[in-house]
Amino acid sequence: MSSQQTVVHWFRKGLRLHDNPALLAAIRRCRDSPQQYALRPVFILDPAIVQWLRVGPNRWRFLQQTLADLDRNLRKINSRLYVVRGNPVDVFPKLFQEWNVSFLTFEHDIEPYSIKRDATVEEQAKKHGVKIQIEKSLTIYDPDAILKMNAGRPPLTYQKYGSLASTLKIPEPVATPKEIPSDCVPKQDSNERKRANCYDPPLLVELGVKEEDLGECKFPGGETEALRRLEDHMKRKSWVCSFEKPNTSPNSLEPSTTVLSPYVKFGCLSARLFMRELQTVIKGQKHSQPPVSLIGQLMWREFYYCAAADEPNFDKMVGNSICLHVPWDSNKEFLEAWTHGRTGYPFIDAIMRQLRQEGWIHHLARHAVACFLTRGDLWISWEEGQRVFEEFLLDADWALNAGNWMWLSASAFFHQYFRVYSPVAFGKKTDPEGKFIKKYVPELAKYPSGIIYEPWKASVDVQKKLGCIIGKDYPNRIVIHEEIHKKNIQKMTEAYRKNKAVKEGIMKGDKDPEAPNAGGKRKSSSSSSPSSSKPTAKKPKLRETLIKYLKKK
Repeated sequence: MSSQQTVVHWFRKGLRLHDNPALLAAIRRCRDSPQQYALRPVFILDPAIVQWLRVGPNRWRFLQQTLADLDRNLRKINSRLYVVRGNPVDVFPKLFQEWNVSFLTFEHDIEPYSIKRDATVEEQAKKHGVKIQIEKSLTIYDPDAILKMNAGRPPLTYQKYGSLASTLKIPEPVATPKEIPSDCVPKQDSNERKRANCYDPPLLVELGVKEEDLGECKFPGGETEALRRLEDHMKRKSWVCSFEKPNTSPNSLEPSTTVLSPYVKFGCLSARLFMRELQTVIKGQKHSQPPVSLIGQLMWREFYYCAAADEPNFDKMVGNSICLHVPWDSNKEFLEAWTHGRTGYPFIDAIMRQLRQEGWIHHLARHAVACFLTRGDLWISWEEGQRVFEEFLLDADWALNAGNWMWLSASAFFHQYFRVYSPVAFGKKTDPEGKFIKKYVPELAKYPSGIIYEPWKASVDVQKKLGCIIGKDYPNRIVIHEEIHKKNIQKMTEAYRKNKAVKEGIMKGDKDPEAPNAGGKRKSSSSSSPSSSKPTAKKPKLRETLIKYLKKK
């Protein structure tokens, strides 16, 4: 064991050099005494990820590209990334001893898995005499600060969250580290002496990814690409100032939004830096306002993180104090058809195929397919949709994914369940010619604009002439939307009536502030959501309480 002590920064969600206070704390410790301390920036490739996360090929590629980019950027400042394979709770005791670690830094996370894991690592560090410094930079605002301001309860409306957050100061992004003293470069350990490249970033083959399973790489991973995309978008000042999410197209052939969400999710781009750049652009200019503005989009992320920080079962229906209990159906055939884009509704199928191919779909497209799967048409649990998005979305985030699915299924946050997205009319508004459908559902490429959203209306002779027979070359629609969505509204009304917790918690007159006219109509007063007071208050949950709860599971 070397007499030189090691400072370890543990990269997790903040896979970047800019605005990384935990990394800066580690570097600062080394710089203050360069001959005493060596720096090892670490990423732990945890095999347990596949046991609690569904990760598809495109997401693995994005992570692999991000780690490779992070390693290159670290080498530019006289360091490197050490990718250690194994479970953190098994790996750290060995590293503490092998590297003579005295100081460990990392970023705080709200996910139950992370809280439980981090508590174990903290206990191990204490036993080995390792000092830990944890920084909060995952979100713009500290969820704990918001909870404290709201009597220990999460604000369950976007507007309430915004009013609380507006009283807090937005933290300035910290500086990007510059060159690290050569004395801080560690000597090779026993593993490196055996195999020089043992800590290199993984190749796709190591992650179990086959090239033939990958879709088009439209959004390469990494901090370098994230900052480039941010800079390019911030140059479009008039576009930034006038941005309103409902006025963007869910089915344009090229994205009508920034597509910075995967980079924020993986921590390639700091949300605080993104916020500062947006504020700089709009300062002194006439601009759109939250919730539909670009700043508003960042605030949705903050809102869901805050709600999730107080509910360990945020990604489940059962045991989730925020979520309405609905007797969803289990239909494997319907779920399979939806997942693979074979519902018989070309707009829905095109979106789901884009998701599998590219790993990203527009937020309003997510609205359409989520409503279709749940309360709109198929009456399948939002948890099933959440799992599919978790696997294929590059920006799949525990808090946002669950929060959005609860919202779109009218299980939490949003309760105007009688507003249903039409799987036909909604897409026509922004793409009347069906170009999006022709790209992702090529079977229908010859269908004209007047019929491509409803190909079942073409006669058999016309279908033959167009080279696609419905029921043979492209599936028949699995449900009749005009009939089924009305029945589902009645079911949802009954679910609301029976669920006592929701009766006590539903807000009056809430609406989706981002949604355009989705094509649904309010049935009648009997179909509207029952009104009552604000949600029943919950006792505050401290981090220690969460840790104890999770250890029992």
